[in-house]
Amino acid sequence: MRSSTASRRRRTGKAASGTAQGAPSFEAVGKIGLALPGVELGTAYGAPALKVGGKMFACMTTHKSSEPESLAIRMSFADRDELVAGDPDVYYLTEHYEPYPCVVVRLSRVNKDALKDLLTMGRRFVSDKSRRPPRKPATRSRNA
Repeated sequence: MRSSTASRRRRTGKAASGTAQGAPSFEAVGKIGLALPGVELGTAYGAPALKVGGKMFACMTTHKSSEPESLAIRMSFADRDELVAGDPDVYYLTEHYEPYPCVVVRLSRVNKDALKDLLTMGRRFVSDKSRRPPRKPATRSRNA
């Protein structure tokens, strides 16, 4: 069973003291991400990114509405909304990112344990989507 301190850190992304344990750079993000199965470095929208099966699951933000040194991580809307509501100092959205299944993370405020959990979530989100069977093509009536 996790202690309440560990539980708070995982839930909020903050260290027990409420401060980040060093601000990770994309180099640190890449190091954590590359330890996950099948992950490769790449780019997305001209920025450094992590991909699995050729699909991006985390990348440095490039849109002008995001804060510098922010990372977008793909995940379900429900998970994203829970993170933003639980700790808006670490997790946020801008109008640009709202329609997409991702959360934006302030790297200066997230700790390494939470970052690893987030990257694992993002990898799983993209991998699970790629395992789903493709949609059946619409069939056309021969009498049309």
